[in-house]
Amino acid sequence: MSPIIYHPEQVVAANNLSINYDSFGDKSHPAILLIMGLATQMIYWDEEFCKLLASQGYWVIRFDNRDNGKSTWLDSLPAPSSIALLTNAVFKRPLGAAYLLSDMMRDTLGLLDALAIESVHVVGASMGGMIAQELAINHPQRVKSLTSIMSTTGNKKLPKPSAAFSFKMLRPPPKDINKAVTYGIHVWRLIHGEHYPFDRQKVLALIKRALQRGFNPAGNTRQLAAILDSPDRTEALHTLRVPSLVLHGEDDPLVPVACGVATARAIPNAKIKIYSGMGHTIPSQLYDDITKQILDHIKVT
Repeated sequence: MSPIIYHPEQVVAANNLSINYDSFGDKSHPAILLIMGLATQMIYWDEEFCKLLASQGYWVIRFDNRDNGKSTWLDSLPAPSSIALLTNAVFKRPLGAAYLLSDMMRDTLGLLDALAIESVHVVGASMGGMIAQELAINHPQRVKSLTSIMSTTGNKKLPKPSAAFSFKMLRPPPKDINKAVTYGIHVWRLIHGEHYPFDRQKVLALIKRALQRGFNPAGNTRQLAAILDSPDRTEALHTLRVPSLVLHGEDDPLVPVACGVATARAIPNAKIKIYSGMGHTIPSQLYDDITKQILDHIKVT
């Protein structure tokens, strides 16, 4: 692979917020926008993954969502309490979220405007897939193609994580940065699954780097509330005419594979690929195949 141009982190104004991003590849090439998931900074889109996409003639952009990393933290807005989250889980009572996925979608749209990108290939993982779906639904003229990875439609009737997995995840997120590394490894190990090797040193370094960039537990909870309070997108997805690809892990313990299947069924003519052994991370062993799936999908749009 020839050297890929790296454009260092910058901050732009988007939707009345400051959004931090960096990018890979020639800015004159067609753009691919990567949207990351809940409580997960842009650096979790691995540089190797980004460069594989950029190497085929694309400008690959990743960014920190609001309340995350180096983008604006909405500290003046309330975060739901643990009791409110429990009540939501048991009784489905709305949380009164400070913002919704649609607001996060408008951040994304604002980033595209700031970068003067008329239309883009959008790739979203987990919550990022939900935001990508919102963008395709509400602004289809801005979306050349949609790739939704390990995500869901927002239908509350779809399968949830198993009781055994939920019990293991019960440990409350720490508010102390010194405990966040141990907690991060605990969570990453659980969602990664058992099939692919778990590179503890790589994940440890990534978690430490993320904590150096910013530690915002309240922001993570506000993002979670945005997911839980946002409406079901299934009917809106039925109207999509954007070329769409759904990728999901068969062994995803956090967003069960049935959610990916439901996403593909909701979008007319969507393609789907399910990866045996993949959990709720993108294993490095699958970078080549997953980037190939995305690029093959993009090239026919």
